Amino acid sequence: SLFQYPQGINLHKIFYTPGIGYHRANYLAQRLLNLANIAYPSVPVDFPQVIQARDYAQRLITLTSKRKAVVTQMVTMANQLKHDDLSILTSIPGISNTTAVLLLSTLGDIRRFRNPNTLNAFVGVDLRHYELGQFTAADHISKRGNAMARKILYRIIGQIASASRYHHCHIADYYSQKKKSSQSRSSKKIAIAAVHKLIRTIYHLIIYGQKYDYQLANHH
Repeated sequence: SLFQYPQGINLHKIFYTPGIGYHRANYLAQRLLNLANIAYPSVPVDFPQVIQARDYAQRLITLTSKRKAVVTQMVTMANQLKHDDLSILTSIPGISNTTAVLLLSTLGDIRRFRNPNTLNAFVGVDLRHYELGQFTAADHISKRGNAMARKILYRIIGQIASASRYHHCHIADYYSQKKKSSQSRSSKKIAIAAVHKLIRTIYHLIIYGQKYDYQLANHH
């Protein structure tokens, strides 16, 4: 059941949803019941719009399931590669198998880049500097590179920051310190600076075939 109406709420499915603990499931179920008590459907349960909404929800569930299957296949393929890039990337706190294979499929073989700066340029986070006479414009990223790679890397910064509560990472430390000390800088600029540090870290680990080590990273 897809819960368009109060009577459609299936508590059994909520309590036994994979990845949701008992207390979280109990909280969600109680919220749904409270909302059901104050809700008043504006159309009958068999109304065309309700049927259409149920159809869209079912399509989303199907697409999500297919996406999981594709990601699982990508992880299997990545594990069969000559180099162990997948486990290297996932050794960085906050990077899951899903994120790692998406990044690998977008960047390709990172070893083909001469240095981290060329990888920055490929992604499109290399800085552009402009001067004309006495005027100097603020540095900004080129955005000429791979937009999908930029999006994934920005997302990784957020994941690293979230994971830092339990797993230390020098990138999360840097990101947190900059946010606290730089009142004038936008969060996007701070995220870009963190992406630069992340790219250098990824490049170093891949080139030297090393797993992430927090203590070692803090000394570089």
